[in-house]
Amino acid sequence: MSRKCSKCTGKMKELFGNTPDGVKYKYFHCEKCGDEILDMNQLHNVADKYREMKRFHAKLTKWGLSLGLRIPKEVVKRYNLSAEEEVSIIPEKKGIRIIPM
Repeated sequence: MSRKCSKCTGKMKELFGNTPDGVKYKYFHCEKCGDEILDMNQLHNVADKYREMKRFHAKLTKWGLSLGLRIPKEVVKRYNLSAEEEVSIIPEKKGIRIIPM
């Protein structure tokens, strides 16, 4: 099945690319006007792969009457965190967000 460009009705060619992090994806390039499109299913697949790649695992531990969270070294380095630094914890629908102050 041949795809036609929605802008100019030119022929769309199927190509493959990689994100800077190496996630492979498929897209279509119009040979006439140069427009490029990525279908929504492919976009969701790329987003899911990114979520999985960017996921870090941590363990909660009991600290007195509270729970403590150990932040993995890679996250500490990426966000330039340090011991005794304060952070904001923001409750969200499906989890929490931790923001350095």
